[in-house]
Amino acid sequence: MKNFLLDNPAARFSKGFFYPFRAGRYLAGHPRLWKFVAIPFLVNVVVFSLLLYLGFHFFDGFVLRLIPSGEAWYWVLLYYTLWVVAVAVTAVLVFFTFTLLGNLIASPFNDLLSEKTEELMVGSLPEEPFSLARFKTDAKRILVLESKKMAVFLLVMLLLLTLNLIPGIGSLLFSVLAFFWTVIFLALEYLGFVASRKQFDFKALRRFFWSRFTLLSGFGTGVFALLAVPFLNFISIPLGVIGATLLWFENPPHQEPDRGPGEADSE
Repeated sequence: MKNFLLDNPAARFSKGFFYPFRAGRYLAGHPRLWKFVAIPFLVNVVVFSLLLYLGFHFFDGFVLRLIPSGEAWYWVLLYYTLWVVAVAVTAVLVFFTFTLLGNLIASPFNDLLSEKTEELMVGSLPEEPFSLARFKTDAKRILVLESKKMAVFLLVMLLLLTLNLIPGIGSLLFSVLAFFWTVIFLALEYLGFVASRKQFDFKALRRFFWSRFTLLSGFGTGVFALLAVPFLNFISIPLGVIGATLLWFENPPHQEPDRGPGEADSE
């Protein structure tokens, strides 16, 4: 009974969810990592501020003009209903654009942050002096890889958007599936920095994800929660990177795997 309480789908999901928050404590206790967080943090501040500015002008200058208005009570009700919907849609667009651009621009620095976190955890990586040439080479490779991942994410999200054309349940299906797809993407995104250093291709990383489905779904949800909180989202990407590195080495692929989604209720 004790083992079940400690190792069940809910416990594994909860454990994964709190890895990004554990990363905050880990970062606070390891000042050596702070300098590797500074650039991603500044990138996130600039990107989010710019997108917030553009989102406001897009909403104020374009979206509001599309909302019909009138003096009758039903026009007022319709106006404010559509206004709330428009605000929500604009906020979602800003959120997803920030997530994609922030991850893409900061990805070379995120890879370096993951590497330095691994050094602190295992203490076995060689300490190499910083080389601008090596950084440029790694940055180019990572940016190409990240661009491909972002393209896949956007393609699937665009396909999911077509669900809104289904009368009745289409919007609900889109909301649920878009959330799950985002959670999966975030988990694979941040684990990818460790996986690439360990020579894991995408197929191997995908097997690792399904073998730890509840744990990694919880992790992706935790990162999503941080990204959704204003101002915390500035630091959410570095925390996701550190959290994924901690998760990888505390739950390595060669251990007894977690159960996949089809096996979650078998016990």
